[in-house]
Amino acid sequence: MERIERAFRRHADRAAFIPFLNTGDPSFDRSLELFRAVLRAGADILEIGAPYSDPLADGPVIQASALRSLQAGFRLPQVFEAASALRPETDAGLVLFTYVNPVVQYGLERFFSDARTAGADGVIIPDLPFEESDPVRAVADQNGIALIPLVAPTSGEDRIAEICRQARGFVYCVSSLGVTGERARMSARLQALVQTARRYTEVPVAVGFGVSRPEQAHEIAGFADGVIVGSAIVRRVGEAVAAGRGDEELLESVSGFAGALIEALHRTGAAATPTLQ
Repeated sequence: MERIERAFRRHADRAAFIPFLNTGDPSFDRSLELFRAVLRAGADILEIGAPYSDPLADGPVIQASALRSLQAGFRLPQVFEAASALRPETDAGLVLFTYVNPVVQYGLERFFSDARTAGADGVIIPDLPFEESDPVRAVADQNGIALIPLVAPTSGEDRIAEICRQARGFVYCVSSLGVTGERARMSARLQALVQTARRYTEVPVAVGFGVSRPEQAHEIAGFADGVIVGSAIVRRVGEAVAAGRGDEELLESVSGFAGALIEALHRTGAAATPTLQ
């Protein structure tokens, strides 16, 4: 959990960069190299996705990624294997992204124990209702793992306050309604949502869902502590696989885009193309 705190404090001049990629897409070994590529590019916290056959929070790009991974033979223990392989190589925060059902099927105690052993720092379970999260948070706390909560534009202030008071690691602020996926514009209410969350917690507030361009990352970094990018990165994996590109081109595509996002986060004070509506 301390590595997540350090990740947000690491750069005085920019927000934390938090990329998402699925384990096992397009294969386990190639996904490990993709994780390494975004870490080398400068990721502060890495979201390690555990592909699931019914990913309710994910849009078509990440659903397709999960399908490629499952067809390649992904099994849940591989998400721990990935974290375990990366842990000796980086001091970045490692956060696992999964759903309730896989955790329940695997066993709550076993899941968080294995996450701790693998060197993970946090877990995101987007379909875990806050009202049912106490037992899960208790087990996470016992293992020193941050159970990272989400708040959405539809969350009322009372609910945001309740969620944020229990937050560990950081608060994941969902930028828009619906599933993950790239958005041409971000909601103008997003900044107010981040400010509301900040009133009720001292942990950082990061924004995800829909960030697709460096200009958007730059603009969000002006008021949030971290920027989470998933579909726009995963889409590059899908395009490379569909085109039959080799490992070198795949890694260049993903790391080049990650580098452009980080460069945008550094451009504090520069004019950004307005993307809030």
